[in-house]
Amino acid sequence: MDRIGARLMNKRFFWAGPLILLAVCGHAAFQVPGYELVYSYPVETSLAEPDMRPAREVWPQMLDAARTSIDLNQFYVSPAPGEALDATLAALARAGRRGVHIRVILEKKFAPQSREGLERLRKMPNLEVRMLDWAQVAGAGIVHAKYFVVDSARAFVGSQNFDWRSLQHIHEMGLAVADGPVVRQIQIVFDHDWKLAGSTGPFTPDHVENPRPDRSRRAYLVASPWRFDPPGVGDSESELIRLIGEAQAEVVVQVFKYEPLTFVKPQRLYPIIDNALRDAAVRGVRVKLLVSDWSADAAALPHLRSLAALPNIEVRVITIPPARGGPIPYARLAHSKYMVVDGRTLWLGTSNWMGGYLDDSRNLEVVLKDQAMAGRAASVHKRLWDSSYAVALDTTCISSPYTK
Repeated sequence: MDRIGARLMNKRFFWAGPLILLAVCGHAAFQVPGYELVYSYPVETSLAEPDMRPAREVWPQMLDAARTSIDLNQFYVSPAPGEALDATLAALARAGRRGVHIRVILEKKFAPQSREGLERLRKMPNLEVRMLDWAQVAGAGIVHAKYFVVDSARAFVGSQNFDWRSLQHIHEMGLAVADGPVVRQIQIVFDHDWKLAGSTGPFTPDHVENPRPDRSRRAYLVASPWRFDPPGVGDSESELIRLIGEAQAEVVVQVFKYEPLTFVKPQRLYPIIDNALRDAAVRGVRVKLLVSDWSADAAALPHLRSLAALPNIEVRVITIPPARGGPIPYARLAHSKYMVVDGRTLWLGTSNWMGGYLDDSRNLEVVLKDQAMAGRAASVHKRLWDSSYAVALDTTCISSPYTK
């Protein structure tokens, strides 16, 4: 994949023709103007999608195309010798050696998980790392966003952490973006948070209005939490509720963690998304919710069961079998975070659907009103929904969370 040059990359990401499937390095690329759907799936499963390029190919190519700047925001960075993230880190180092200015933001709370990755990053030329303690400057939450921007012209946003496991042992979805206005919005968020990372908290936002996105556009960025969104960037939480509220026929969702509670202890009720889905079902909208088995814990199960018991709502739980080589901590799971509304609108981003993410933590989502892209994401959902890895949630059983 490193043989693909910057010239080809520029053609790929600035292309603006009709929908195509472009073969590169043995994989096809599912694209619509300005966007490519990028996929990761657990090896040794039947979940491959041959018409979508994997992040382990897309990331190094995007970084190898950089000429002036790379801005990368990640929850943490976790490489392993000889594993899938090595190619991306090698591309980052090459960029630094050819004079590209690289800035990296990481969540300070996860510094222990980033120890080896930080050692590698800090050896790279022209690279500066800032650790952002989001709770210190914002009062609560974490830096949970996963994205990068190349030359302020191309970007990647998705569920993939900068973790070797996310590239080969976890189900993930992302978007490579070459839509200028959306890339500029992503850049604005990074620049805003870069300043935050260089300050000492608490930080007072310079505006207090809950910002609204420009919904007249085919695509737009939203971010959370709204009180720390820079001007021009809409609010994720309120936009998610609005999109569900406007659904007329069907809402399909895949999310790693779904729970109408906060992730901080003691837990509090966080009903806003749950209420929106229940309201949609009452209106006659079909809701199909796929969650990771990490959501099927003692705290979440009663809420999931009560949701699945409603007419028009189905919940299925995804379990990925262990790798043949043995257990891998924090892997072999479904981590994607996307929604398709009425087969026409795709919501794809970095946030779990649980209290503490859309209300307190830094996350990004792209809203894309494109039937081809929404339909392709929905087909990924359907394939997983119908697979042997997804089992219907039992709404009556007390001892077991799944039906047989």
